[in-house]
Amino acid sequence: QVQLVESGGGLVQDGGSLRLSCVASGRTLGIYHMGWFRQAPGKEREFVARISWSGVTTTYAESVKGRFTISRDNAKNTVYLQMNNLKPEDTAVYSCAARVFPGASSRSGDFGSWGPGTQVTVSS
Repeated sequence: QVQLVESGGGLVQDGGSLRLSCVASGRTLGIYHMGWFRQAPGKEREFVARISWSGVTTTYAESVKGRFTISRDNAKNTVYLQMNNLKPEDTAVYSCAARVFPGASSRSGDFGSWGPGTQVTVSS
């Protein structure tokens, strides 16, 4: 089992920045990919970004490309999501997830372990 805990959410103004962190514990040696997803009120959960456990491969949703950066620190078992130029439409609960199978995926159903999420609110 992999346990995940996010932090770093909060309230920020339009154009501001936040950095989210996700600490993994438990059977982390079995992780192949880490992802960030978000869910706004009344909307379905959507993919934001993912990174291979090696950190070599990253993928982003078109809506955040150029503004968000996903990275990882293997020594700390931590994945980060640096979010710049935030917009009101980025307001959502952000959750990190771990995929313990090889093969990249952006589908939430392909990630088996999830953190509780952290709220990000961007005011206009």
